[in-house]
Amino acid sequence: MDASATQGRLHYMDHLRALSMLAGVFFHAALAYSPLMHGLWPLADRQSSAGVDAAVWGLHLVRMPLFFLVAGFFSAWIASRRGGVALARQRVRRILLPFLVAWPLVWWSLSASTDWALANVQHPSPLLDMVRTWLAQPEAPQMPPGTAHLWFLVYLLIFAVLHWVAHTLELARLGRWLLDRHPACLLLVLPVLIAPALATVSAPHPAPEGLLPQFWALVFYGAFFALGTQVHARPDWLERARPLAPWLLAGGALLYLVLLWRLRIELPGAAMPVASWPVAVLEALLSVWLTVFCLLAGQRLLDRPNVAMRYLAHGAYWIYLLHLPLLFAIQYALMDLEWAWPLKFAMASAGTLAVCLLSYQLLVRHTPLRRFVG
Repeated sequence: MDASATQGRLHYMDHLRALSMLAGVFFHAALAYSPLMHGLWPLADRQSSAGVDAAVWGLHLVRMPLFFLVAGFFSAWIASRRGGVALARQRVRRILLPFLVAWPLVWWSLSASTDWALANVQHPSPLLDMVRTWLAQPEAPQMPPGTAHLWFLVYLLIFAVLHWVAHTLELARLGRWLLDRHPACLLLVLPVLIAPALATVSAPHPAPEGLLPQFWALVFYGAFFALGTQVHARPDWLERARPLAPWLLAGGALLYLVLLWRLRIELPGAAMPVASWPVAVLEALLSVWLTVFCLLAGQRLLDRPNVAMRYLAHGAYWIYLLHLPLLFAIQYALMDLEWAWPLKFAMASAGTLAVCLLSYQLLVRHTPLRRFVG
């Protein structure tokens, strides 16, 4: 994705994309200490903190919607300035090829670290202990493969095709109509459109890691990708929406407290396989309002050159591809230690980022790989 524009580089879009991807490192590291995910996450530690849940689920509702919004913006930018053929070539080089190379390596590394943990960890997570018991059974079936954290590449390819279809058939009229209205119109209509999708999965919504695309994820993340393409077509919309920023933040904070309360009642699991309608509506409102607020805040605070942020923006793609296998290996090794959970979290996050940045500097930044994952 090119982050240039007619009048110069869109620094805030570059920086927001980088921050949304880097946030994934801290989000995945924090899940080990989330009470809500204790029975569902293979890296769940014996220690947990309600403060982790209070922080991570807001991040969960924003980081990937913001990423897809920015991705939609840049897809529309490339298509409008270089044409559909150039966009298709760029998607193949930057998304399809990295996915085909990284997917088997990621799956193998995650499986290898989990096999090590099954054989060596003395204080396993509930999920790891369940897998250990399951595999001890005679003729236990193998775990089906999934896309792990690389699922976003699959959806980026799908959305690129859908964007081309919508552009070719001129199907973006509803989006243009919404953005031409008062900004509050979109901020109320978009949650209504995505809430039914969120009501078909558990809350907090899971990662769509299956090999086949999931309808709820196509609707949910596709709505933000489409919003990004429309923001590109209506660049004045952000300025018109700016007066609503304080209301988005205040309303988001209030609704987030309500969501945290509801999640304490509706624990994910067999008893609650899908979110209730109140929770789905809360998730929809929060994801839209807080994502748009982050976009407005980023335009105000991040739209300037910054050497450190530019370096992170260049390396963020590589870091995201590499981080989960490293995080699994580190956090499995930390499970049996009696250290306080904040220290474990800091070591896992810092260690993962250090290896990712060092490998980016040595293997990507000054090599031909930068054209694909730099």
